[in-house]
Amino acid sequence: MHTTASDGRLEPAALVDRARDAGLTTIAVTDHDTTQAIDEVSRLAGADQIRVVPGIEVTSVDEGRDMHLLAYFVDHHDAALGEFLARQRERRLDRVRDVAARLSKLGIPVDVEALIARARAKPGTAIGRPWIARALVRAGHASSVAEAFDRWLGQGQPAYVPRIGPSPTDVFATVHAAGGVVSFAHPGVTKRDELLAPLAEAGLDAVEVYHSDHTPEARAWYRAVAGALGLGVSGGSDFHGVGETRAVLGLVHLPPDEFEALEARATRRAAQAGR
Repeated sequence: MHTTASDGRLEPAALVDRARDAGLTTIAVTDHDTTQAIDEVSRLAGADQIRVVPGIEVTSVDEGRDMHLLAYFVDHHDAALGEFLARQRERRLDRVRDVAARLSKLGIPVDVEALIARARAKPGTAIGRPWIARALVRAGHASSVAEAFDRWLGQGQPAYVPRIGPSPTDVFATVHAAGGVVSFAHPGVTKRDELLAPLAEAGLDAVEVYHSDHTPEARAWYRAVAGALGLGVSGGSDFHGVGETRAVLGLVHLPPDEFEALEARATRRAAQAGR
């Protein structure tokens, strides 16, 4: 799930309230390229006896296309990980400025520096295209975030700017050194199944089988793929907040045995990293 530290709509306190009301007992905050909200969420969730697994949704780049990789059980205070994520966020700033420049040339100005100032008001916040999409909606250039992506910001659209970022193997190395495991995010959405076998060889730990956008057939398929490749299973709602897609908490669960198996993988990775 996501908070205002990246592209979520809810502050940590509101997110914890919703998790409690949904009856969740274990959650993972996986903001994009930042761990800024984890300590606050952990403190607040502890009062409700909710366990928080430290996580990140890391944006990697493979053959010019984004690849989202979920890191779980990381030491989110690890210095090398922090430096890695800081570089990621700087790339995000460069990209949103480039997107805004393209929109301006199209006659659709967005005050991107105001968005960046808002992000910098809370150090560690990761800005991204959804922030621009919401600005386009507020300005009346699109009726929804989805339309903003479909018309302007998505791949192949007039204001799309390709991302520059680390390779999957760089992400694996960084997360493993910080004692965590890496899962391939929402494969039923990205539909790049041909990558799973080579990524498993390169160090991928798991596949996100359970996801709000996965049908029962997709869940069965990716569970079988994970088993065939010797990978673990992860799952989550990918919750962003009210007014967004995937806006309901409590509908997607990772079975306890799969969670325990994923945590065991993380324990082994941490031992290999000398933690």
